[in-house]
Amino acid sequence: MSAGSPRSIVHMDLDSFFVSVSCLEHPSLKGKPVLIGGTGDRGVVASCSYEARAFGVRSAMSVKLARRLCPDAIVVRGDYERYSYYSDMVTEIISESAPVYEKSSIDEFYLDLSGMDRFYGCYQWATGLRSRITRETGLPISFGMSPNKTVSKIATGEAKPNGQMQVEYGLEKHFLAPLTVDKIPMVGEKTSQLLHRMGVERIHTLQQMPPELLENVLGENGILIWKKANGIDNTPVEPYSERKSISSEETFEQDTIDVNYLRNQLVGMTEKLAYRLRSEKKLTSCITVKIRYSGFDTHTIQSRIPYTSCDHTLIARVKELFLKLYNRRLLVRLVGVRFSHLVGGGYQIHLFEDSGEMIQLYQAMDRIRHRFGDNSVQRAAGAGPDRHSLNPVNGLKT
Repeated sequence: MSAGSPRSIVHMDLDSFFVSVSCLEHPSLKGKPVLIGGTGDRGVVASCSYEARAFGVRSAMSVKLARRLCPDAIVVRGDYERYSYYSDMVTEIISESAPVYEKSSIDEFYLDLSGMDRFYGCYQWATGLRSRITRETGLPISFGMSPNKTVSKIATGEAKPNGQMQVEYGLEKHFLAPLTVDKIPMVGEKTSQLLHRMGVERIHTLQQMPPELLENVLGENGILIWKKANGIDNTPVEPYSERKSISSEETFEQDTIDVNYLRNQLVGMTEKLAYRLRSEKKLTSCITVKIRYSGFDTHTIQSRIPYTSCDHTLIARVKELFLKLYNRRLLVRLVGVRFSHLVGGGYQIHLFEDSGEMIQLYQAMDRIRHRFGDNSVQRAAGAGPDRHSLNPVNGLKT
């Protein structure tokens, strides 16, 4: 692609992904108001079908309220494993075809097709890929295409359900102008309400405002929102790599064979890494546990898991892997945990919990950690005993 040439960026988003997977595996659900989430009245809606949305049901709403709005709604408990399976299937199809792609969440992708117009029509090529995904997976998917990520994502939203749209270079502002301000990525409910109080309801109004005014009201985010409103976004498509990971290791001052101590160290590491995932709005689908013995002999064990960032899910799997890996009564020098195959995700996956209390607990703990540091809230197991008081051979307090 020559310097100064407009880019060709495609945003693909699986339509009501969790609902679509459930309908695919249970065809009797098709065309009905479906809620995905916790099955009890204290549960929270993680996703809902378009038929349910017609009654005013939305994600993050309590199941109790959703049932009141839509008495005929069918509540289906979320299935992590099946969503991960279908997400991986779509990822594989895209990876086989796209020159550069970014998996931004479990059900969203960005593709950079810049320069391909010399050989293919980019829009035609994307249309073919969309057809292939639906044909091979049975899942509906929509896409938007434009010179940048922001406009493409908004175009996808306008094309849904099960549609596609292209915004030609130079027409970005014209396309965005009549849309409501909440269509801009990063404009959440609070920012939208603030803008409404200022008399700003349509993107056209934002386009006419001085960026300095928005900066005064919204800080640095004000400038970013002004740029997005004007169709300006030079953010690159970050090539997706399943090698992307976060990890933590602990080398002990004294080698130990105390299994409880080792396990507690791994629990503490897992808690901190899970908090980091949630802070960065990421999910992991692969866990690796590492052990290095006193003779520097190092062993690892890895397991694929459904996408998650929940402490209790990750801790349980880390403990399980540790028990499989640690099968020799030898002194241990180091233990470590690594999460890989990361994608964007945030709290949506947490909404599969049976009750909103679990979600609120995570959010409260994370707020405390954000304010007072990673170590401010820990499970008793994760905090563990003081390593300096341990006998390195039998693990007894001295």
